[in-house]
Amino acid sequence: MEGYHVGVDIGGTFTDVILIDPLGDVRSHKLLSTPDDYSRSMVEGISEICMSAGIKPSMLDRVVHGTTVVTNTCIEMTGAKVGLITTAGFRDILEIGRGRLPAVLDLSWKKPLPLVPRNLRVEVQERIDGRGNVIHSIDHHGAENAIQRLLDEGVEAIAICFLNSPANSRHEIEVSEMLKRVAPDMPLSISSNVMPMFSEYERTSETVLNAYVMPLVSRYLTSLQAELKKIGINAPLYIMQSNGGMTTPENAMERPIEIIECGPAAGVVGAMRLSKSVTCDLITFDMGGTTAKASIVESGHVSRASEYEVGGGLNRASRLLKGAGYVVRVPSIDIAEIGAGGGSLLSIDAGGGIAIGPESAGANPGPACYGIGGVHPTVTDADLILGYINPRHLCGGTYPLDIEASRMAISDKIAPTLDVSEIETAYGVFQLANARMMRAIRAVSSERGRDPRQFSLHAFGGAGPVHAAGVADGLGMQRIIVPPAPGVFSAFGLLTGDIERHFTRSFNRPWDAEALDEMFLAIKVLDAEARSGMSVWSGRDNDKDLIMEQFLELQYAGQGSSLSVDLNGNLVDARSVKDIATSFEDMHERTFGHRLPKHPIRATALRLTARIATRVNATEANFIMENPETLVNTRPAYWGPDYGLIDTPVHSIETIGRGLLGPVLIDGYDTTIVVPPGASVTRQGQGGVVIDLLSEGSHER
Repeated sequence: MEGYHVGVDIGGTFTDVILIDPLGDVRSHKLLSTPDDYSRSMVEGISEICMSAGIKPSMLDRVVHGTTVVTNTCIEMTGAKVGLITTAGFRDILEIGRGRLPAVLDLSWKKPLPLVPRNLRVEVQERIDGRGNVIHSIDHHGAENAIQRLLDEGVEAIAICFLNSPANSRHEIEVSEMLKRVAPDMPLSISSNVMPMFSEYERTSETVLNAYVMPLVSRYLTSLQAELKKIGINAPLYIMQSNGGMTTPENAMERPIEIIECGPAAGVVGAMRLSKSVTCDLITFDMGGTTAKASIVESGHVSRASEYEVGGGLNRASRLLKGAGYVVRVPSIDIAEIGAGGGSLLSIDAGGGIAIGPESAGANPGPACYGIGGVHPTVTDADLILGYINPRHLCGGTYPLDIEASRMAISDKIAPTLDVSEIETAYGVFQLANARMMRAIRAVSSERGRDPRQFSLHAFGGAGPVHAAGVADGLGMQRIIVPPAPGVFSAFGLLTGDIERHFTRSFNRPWDAEALDEMFLAIKVLDAEARSGMSVWSGRDNDKDLIMEQFLELQYAGQGSSLSVDLNGNLVDARSVKDIATSFEDMHERTFGHRLPKHPIRATALRLTARIATRVNATEANFIMENPETLVNTRPAYWGPDYGLIDTPVHSIETIGRGLLGPVLIDGYDTTIVVPPGASVTRQGQGGVVIDLLSEGSHER
């Protein structure tokens, strides 16, 4: 490892910072986020961790950032005022959508509003057929009028999406050049640049979404770069993408939809890097202050998704449940995300039961126990009442917690309605939160044809190790792996990613010998585009470090979604039509439990991944324990009606030794690891732990 590397992950509640020095020593730091200006907590966090390491910010060699700016903008509907220019007759494609409902029996469900209101969607006469032939030349006068109309309406960004532009982008380019002449500074999103693939609704949705968040992301990253320079940082800034790779701020500003899930992706990438040393398949479980996220790592590789939706109650790349949000088809790590974090607000629903989230107390005013203005109970307040969290040890004592405020919030707002004791209410919240998070894990395992009992649960995030044992037990899982520095693990994951870009082209045709020949020609074009786009890192004359991987999207004829087949990244060793079809059918059977013999197969798209390895070696990192407590003591903790309130041993990582039997609480700088009765815990290398649950105590609930 060479130089000083900093990773900063900004969440809705906390900002996590990791610093790795040239010797591989890892320092961590955690501070409350600043929602009014997220860059402030990032600059403060970097300054403070550099001070603790005895270096100046100017000595940093690389800064990698993961942000929730795009996700929050989509959820809170605070993006730009967008205008859409589209082909005549397709003005209402955003309203029509897919025609599928995610919750047919849920009468309270409401379809997300289009990101562009109808009066800002304008039509232009033009037509290109599916093969790229011009049927009707563009009406230049009509296009000029459409542009002027949107400018008069005061739009802040414009999206251009014409029918069949993936086959021929000529008309989109013409209109974009017309727009640049009259409004050169207008943020512009063109479908042939954003996602040159067929399916007009999906392409329109993601082009509009890209425009919707473009001005905000541009302002945020421009301001962030300026603030970093103020404290002397001249090192390159990289942004984590949803696919787990790094990109430049310039690329992120042009295609902000590629960084929507960058924070959750970082933790999965870190888990993948560390999985090389644990030799088992993992389900990652990341529970922070606002949300809980789940993903899967098999055979040392992350699970990829070619499509997901944002803006729904449960963000997930679902092939079965569509219509809950806004479609995004950029390559990404397959992550399910649900609004059930430590700061999720508790309430009583219409049926008299406990409801958790999706609203969060965030960093301000925070949970009631933070003592900075929050009065509503949260999951963290329940965990504190149960004794799982040390009220004097969060972030090494930087944020003392007020347990009396938690008791008051639970007792006043939740317990009376349920007519049970305060601690029973808190335990009910704990179990309900676990059940909510099991739903996210099933979305990436059971719904993908994977049995979670065959995986180990890799738990991190500030609240992940608190809830991991309850979640694993409910899913019948036997082993839990808690990595070193679990509360800031996503920030560590930022530093383990590669520089990576994905290139996609529509390739819609029956899968046969003719398609195979056309595929190789199309891949060569994508390959040249990728090498040109990556030359800023690899050098135009020296791309020996550039790794290229090609994938073909296939589906059975008539299906609505595709599976991605790895072409092995080697055009010299050409695979046959039959070999590729067999790979697809094997994957289909593994994912959905069946195959369709002799059923026609169609190709839908080509994807190429270009990657340059710049990561630090995760397995050689030496994690420095911040403010470790080495004395063994006890505190009362509630373990359910079978055990009640027990004076539970409290350890630090250093005092675990070769293994302990639960119940045990392990206090760390950034979280508490909760080990239930009967489970065993063992310390692993680098400061992580492994928890093994009793086989007879694990069952499907």
